[in-house]
Amino acid sequence: MAKTNIGKGLVYVDGQWRQGNPRVLGPKSHAVWMSSVVFDGARAFQGVAPDLDRHCARAVRSAELMGLAPAVAGPEIEELAWQGIRMFAEEAELYICPLFYAESGFILPDPDSTRFVLMVSESPLPPADGFAACLSSFRRPAPDMAPTEAKASCLYPNVARGLREAQGKGFDVAVVLDPDGDVAEFSYANLFMAKEGVLHTPAANGTFLNGITRQRVIALMRQAGVAVRERTIGFGELLDADEIFGTGNYYKLSPCTRVEDRALPAGPLFRQARQLYFAFAKRR
Repeated sequence: MAKTNIGKGLVYVDGQWRQGNPRVLGPKSHAVWMSSVVFDGARAFQGVAPDLDRHCARAVRSAELMGLAPAVAGPEIEELAWQGIRMFAEEAELYICPLFYAESGFILPDPDSTRFVLMVSESPLPPADGFAACLSSFRRPAPDMAPTEAKASCLYPNVARGLREAQGKGFDVAVVLDPDGDVAEFSYANLFMAKEGVLHTPAANGTFLNGITRQRVIALMRQAGVAVRERTIGFGELLDADEIFGTGNYYKLSPCTRVEDRALPAGPLFRQARQLYFAFAKRR
């Protein structure tokens, strides 16, 4: 397939690459009415795809956690993803999304009906010009309330209602608490705060996804000699922080420039973390 004819995206389904948005689900599909869908997201830009292997492996693990039986392993997904990436121009900024779902079953998905789809779409990295956040009235569920260890589509309506609430108040995203009332994350990104030269982030407690970009940033900053503490964080601490930023696959790293009515800078630890991350990505 010629690179000039790709359009906005490609989808690998049933053993072949297709353009656009091919129809793969019907009204009787278990995934439609019982939400047996998991996915993951990776990025490709400037010819690199940082931690693509880990994203592919997590997609498989999410499927297994949801009772599906993925017939494609992580390395196979990664190889297919690179096939798709190479069909675009090298400078293209892409979103890579492996997805598993069940076609049949009642309440419980039929593992033998598990299907695999891989999407590779043009999606420019947003500029790191900052975002505003407010406290959400909605919380993340506990592990005994929802499949929080999986990147499952059924978790996202809760994300959406908190995001809708925040945007209705004039903010970009929400700060979401866990069931105990401690800070969990931003609406769809992991949260970091800096205070007196130390970086703090909520300890992974099973209520939010321990993001791959989050893990990478923690490792890179510690290697650079920055103290990073994973611990319980109260919302009031954010109002007294020196700087706050988010990490996630969609935008990678971006500063929080306002929390409630308090303005914040894009500070030195954010700038260091962002520089270290993109230097790591280019080395890969």
